[in-house]
Amino acid sequence: MNTQRLEQLIAFLKEDPLDPFNLYAIGIEYVSSEPLKALEYFDQVLKQHPKYVPVYFHAAALYRLLGETTKASNLYQYGIREASAQNNRHALRELQAAYQEFLDDMDEI
Repeated sequence: MNTQRLEQLIAFLKEDPLDPFNLYAIGIEYVSSEPLKALEYFDQVLKQHPKYVPVYFHAAALYRLLGETTKASNLYQYGIREASAQNNRHALRELQAAYQEFLDDMDEI
């Protein structure tokens, strides 16, 4: 985690608490060092800004890593639907590929 970048992102969040990117970016900073804290930020984005597509990929991946497969599956599916609705082809491809990998891994269990 880059503490200097985290401090800057927290300052940005204080300046503009309605910008979903600030919450999302703080979550990204916490993923490797404090995954549960990262989920707190991702969950805020999901609740307050459900149309913010980038969060679905990272939140689902983190829930998957933590063994919460139902939550991960649901987030991949919601993200795919939202990316499709927004015609966000790049995000749609990434989410579909990640979800297919997730499904393939679940078949192996």
